[in-house]
Amino acid sequence: MPATRRSRVFSISMPPEMAAAAQLMAKQQNRTMSELMREAFRTFHAQRVGAIFDETGKYAATKNPNGYTEDDVERLVDEVRAEMRAEREAKQALAS
Repeated sequence: MPATRRSRVFSISMPPEMAAAAQLMAKQQNRTMSELMREAFRTFHAQRVGAIFDETGKYAATKNPNGYTEDDVERLVDEVRAEMRAEREAKQALAS
């Protein structure tokens, strides 16, 4: 029974100067071209994920103009509930 392949094969093309530089780099680092391309993709992917997190952080900062932290949440919820309770009790007092 034939073994199943654990990797996918891709063909890529590069300008001659880039291909020569990649081959030289692989040779200098005692890597195969496949190893070099996998490392290049991992680096690119990590940078892209980092950029997404940075963009998300900047967006989130615009949604929290007061600078509230997680520690503030419970206190703020308690304050709002107390205000709502006081308003409800004042309405009930006026109604009676």
